[in-house]
Amino acid sequence: MTDQIRLNKPFFSLRDIIVTTSLSFAYLLLSYLLIGFKSQQVFLVVLFNSLYYASQVTRKFILGFSIFIVYWIIFDYMKAFPNYVFNTVHIEGLYNLEKHIFGISSDGTVLTPNEYWRLHGNSFLDVMGGIFYLMWIPVPLVFAGYLFFANRKQFLQFSLTFVLVNLIGFVIYYLYPAAPPWYVQYHGFVFEAHTAGNTAGLVKFDRFFNAPVFKSIYSNGSNVFAAMPSLHSSYPVIVLYYGLKNKLGMMNVFFGIVMLGIWFTAIYTSHHYVLDVLSGIICAIVGINLFNWLVKHTALKVFLEKMYAVSVSFFCIPDLKIDSASKCLILLKSLYEI
Repeated sequence: MTDQIRLNKPFFSLRDIIVTTSLSFAYLLLSYLLIGFKSQQVFLVVLFNSLYYASQVTRKFILGFSIFIVYWIIFDYMKAFPNYVFNTVHIEGLYNLEKHIFGISSDGTVLTPNEYWRLHGNSFLDVMGGIFYLMWIPVPLVFAGYLFFANRKQFLQFSLTFVLVNLIGFVIYYLYPAAPPWYVQYHGFVFEAHTAGNTAGLVKFDRFFNAPVFKSIYSNGSNVFAAMPSLHSSYPVIVLYYGLKNKLGMMNVFFGIVMLGIWFTAIYTSHHYVLDVLSGIICAIVGINLFNWLVKHTALKVFLEKMYAVSVSFFCIPDLKIDSASKCLILLKSLYEI
């Protein structure tokens, strides 16, 4: 054997094919058993495998974003374990508390902010609200994509903070199942299990453009009794925090506008109470600070440093010199020592 490491073979092996194929089929089978077959599941599998085998860059990208894929799968599997099975759903009490704290007097009666805006909305707010609400997933993902290529350390921190905030939110969902404002509008205070998702005020956006944009989204909702906290309201807080941390200038102004727009739309369209939005904001703040504390006071800092080293060096370029390739192998080995 020569004193050099040969790196001219394909960047994927038979073992790669076996592992990725096995995981793909296992995911599809488990999904079918838990929540039934969905076309989105096939799309996710095709997307992952396509990017995994397309090139070294796309493989790095999809592996880096695998943490978001895991989040999506967990969220989707919540359908199999509805939170209302574990705790009583809060409907009337939450509605009355919202009215008591944030009630708006109108024509001799007190309305919740959702009820007020349902009566005083207009086409401009319908369209702008729909645009803002369409951003709650793309903006965090695009921002994560930017960090992936611009600052890998910040990408890892952003991704883990995102997951931590979601986990906090999921725990609250099961401890405090809560109905959204539109549920009271259509079903009153009577609990009805297996209630389907509803576009609520966002239906006005669909009608304006004569397209079932939000209808298609909310027909796949995991659980309508997961209104508090509003994770829709949490995500832009995380994005803005890391945007400020990375000194992105005017982009942070855009992030701030999107954040405020999403908060308002959540209430305007009757998808969340003000209390839900506030709890989502608090959830994000707690998650961010908890993550920062863990980095300073636990072994998470060492873990992140090793993950960063591995993420930078995971794929050795074929024309690397022997010393660089050796460093890559050493860094790979260090991952298993975490």
